[in-house]
Amino acid sequence: MLFTRQKTSMPEPGQALPGREHPIASPGPHVVLGNPTTPPWPEGYESLVVGMGCFWGAERVFWELPGVWTTAVGYAGGETPNPTYDEVCSARTGHNEVVLVVWDPAQVSLELILKAFWENHDPTQGMRQGNDVGTQYRSGIYVADERQREAAEASRDRFQPELTKARRGEITTEIVPLGPFYYAEDYHQQYLAKNPNGYCGLGGTGVSCPIGVAAAG
Repeated sequence: MLFTRQKTSMPEPGQALPGREHPIASPGPHVVLGNPTTPPWPEGYESLVVGMGCFWGAERVFWELPGVWTTAVGYAGGETPNPTYDEVCSARTGHNEVVLVVWDPAQVSLELILKAFWENHDPTQGMRQGNDVGTQYRSGIYVADERQREAAEASRDRFQPELTKARRGEITTEIVPLGPFYYAEDYHQQYLAKNPNGYCGLGGTGVSCPIGVAAAG
């Protein structure tokens, strides 16, 4: 039980691992989509960073969406600069396993990106997803601006009543401004394309998330 508490508790202020000055990875082109995984993005394209459990399966959810231009996995939401995977898994960096999603808004909307996020994991589990336990498996949306924050919060508020009707719990997803995003090691990038039989613990609730303008009131 002590081990579980350590894995599910964020580091105290000033107690995160020191990290390093230089990035640990410089990923190449997306092995499925063929596009760059590092900026700059094409003019007018949008991006969002989300955490929904193990990033291997989460990344595949988004690269399979029509209109998504590229994806990459990495670490966000913590304190340690340029962390390694092992450091993130120690729960001593504060980071989450996340996916960077870049899309063409002429082909897919932010709302549809958020719908895929909500429906493809269980956002009520706190510091875990299924059998994956730890701070790096928490549900999170890391927004780039006020528009994204408002859209994320509106979609959360639409989804919660549906979860409640299905006798699910309260959403624990953190919706916070995006701080530094650190690319994960190359072997994690598009992992399930490189390893088709690899582990994927991702699972949704079976509850559909409504999209569109929320009702007033």
